[in-house]
Amino acid sequence: MAKKTVATLQGGSKKLTKAIKMVKSPKTGAYTFVEAVMAPELVDEFLKQK
Repeated sequence: MAKKTVATLQGGSKKLTKAIKMVKSPKTGAYTFVEAVMAPELVDEFLKQK
């Protein structure tokens, strides 16, 4: 389960996007959120990672 944030961040001349995904902990079964700021082209790869 993952979602993209709607807001895009401007950093100088580069356009950056903040992606957030939910990751289930194998130990406790609880969900945590992992956030990363990256180029828009890399968001799909980030969301596909486990």
